Amino acid sequence: MRIDLHTHSTASDGTEAPAQVVAAAAAAGLDVVALTDHDTTAGWADAEDAARHHGIALVRGTEVSARAAGISIHLLSYLQDPAHPALAVELDRTRDARLNRARQIVELLAADVPITWDDVLAQSRDAVVVGRPHIADALVARGVVPDRDAAFAHLLASSGPYHVPHYAPDGTDAVRAIRAAGGVPVFAHPGADARGHIVPDRVFDRLAAAGLAGLEVHHRDHSPAQRARLTAIADRLGLLVTGSSDYHGDGKANRLGENLTAPEVLAAIEEQGTTKVVRP
Repeated sequence: MRIDLHTHSTASDGTEAPAQVVAAAAAAGLDVVALTDHDTTAGWADAEDAARHHGIALVRGTEVSARAAGISIHLLSYLQDPAHPALAVELDRTRDARLNRARQIVELLAADVPITWDDVLAQSRDAVVVGRPHIADALVARGVVPDRDAAFAHLLASSGPYHVPHYAPDGTDAVRAIRAAGGVPVFAHPGADARGHIVPDRVFDRLAAAGLAGLEVHHRDHSPAQRARLTAIADRLGLLVTGSSDYHGDGKANRLGENLTAPEVLAAIEEQGTTKVVRP
């Protein structure tokens, strides 16, 4: 069974609609795919319809923005109740903060490069969450940079001249909110040190004590050394180990199914979640 538990659609920063992501997953030979857009569940309904149409199982999820030890982190929430206020309120607040930050970044950029807020909106299309990837796409469309990676390497880098911080809940609070909503929290790409600072080992202990269920160990942004480190941490803390593509359509080089999750791990996630995997 081929299981990919991390993908994005146009509901956040992917380039394909939710139904297209599911269709692409089926075409790639996956048996199970998770839709995990940033800080939103807006794509769930269309993805569910597509999953039934294409005969593929769907795990409904969300990639939740948070902070730990002063570092931005992401937590994959699987199978939560989307209406539960413990998590829904945090997602609303984070989406608003992301939007405000995006406007501020564009204002700063516009002093030096040709870009407007309308350029960004033209790229975000149906996105519920407007953020830096859409600014990157606007910069590409304007010919300022050749691709998203180039935009994030300098103009949109967290250490760059146009960086603007935004609100995100503390990691332990986010884990507790996910659990309160009946979700299963898994730390997304926690060893992706090429992206910037990663959390120290003590953070994993704190998140595990709050209810963290697993670590996304098998990810293209993890070196062999990081995979070994994270596997050891998961073993020590009794956490699940997942693998995923972090697919964004044409927005990133990541390909569906390039990293996979074991069936027994998915079974453990489903056992802990409030909702169930949508099966054809």
